[in-house]
Amino acid sequence: MATRESNVFNWYLDLTMIVKYWEGAERAYHHTAPINMLYGLYAALRCVLAEGLEPVFARHRAAHEQLAAGLGELGLEPFVEPRARLPMLNAVTVPDGVDDAAVSSALLNDHGIEIGAGLGPLAGRIWRIGLMGHTAREQNVARLLSALRAVL
Repeated sequence: MATRESNVFNWYLDLTMIVKYWEGAERAYHHTAPINMLYGLYAALRCVLAEGLEPVFARHRAAHEQLAAGLGELGLEPFVEPRARLPMLNAVTVPDGVDDAAVSSALLNDHGIEIGAGLGPLAGRIWRIGLMGHTAREQNVARLLSALRAVL
């Protein structure tokens, strides 16, 4: 079983490998590097630096609070207690009698919005709603809440 320390160490090794690759060092990995992911990371970090770290944190917190309030108005309950919630990933309890897959499918097909399903023992019990990067904006949260209202 992976420990927090081993996960941090693996992350450090992955990041070190990416930095060496980016700098043009001799190849140290036997597979092709995930180039699109590197350019995506580069672009995302430039956006964060341009906006500023504190404003990015505040924007994510505000989007999370907007989502939590809107979900409450729809009668949807968060799966996680307030002190353990992450602004970027929101777990929402699927109400009794609601087909989680049908709601997810309708959001995607009718509104172009994708949310995640529960995994493992939480399959069918929760939705995972990500508010990360550009999606953590007031207009995106309002659009999701409107779509959920229509689908439910």
